Amino acid sequence: MKNRVTVTIAGQEYTLVGTEDVSYTEKVAAHVDAKVQEVLDGTRASLVDGAILAAVNITDEYFKEQQASENLRRQLKEYLEEATKAKMELSEAKREIFKLQNQIKK
Repeated sequence: MKNRVTVTIAGQEYTLVGTEDVSYTEKVAAHVDAKVQEVLDGTRASLVDGAILAAVNITDEYFKEQQASENLRRQLKEYLEEATKAKMELSEAKREIFKLQNQIKK
């Protein structure tokens, strides 16, 4: 089901249509509004320039978060590989202990 949400960004009203929850759409719009206002505050940039610069800033944040996410995935993969290796070493050590205990009993 599509939701229609009217939001205000940089003093302009926009009606957004999407399948996301209304609260999510409002949160996204509030973020965009804050980024545009951040660019426009203290400058004489036009609304269009402010929107473009805000889009550049948001995209920069997105790419940096994407890279951080990839780094975390890579680190998690390494930890899982280390854990798997440690489990294999533990299993081998247990087999060796069992073998030695059997030799002692003989």
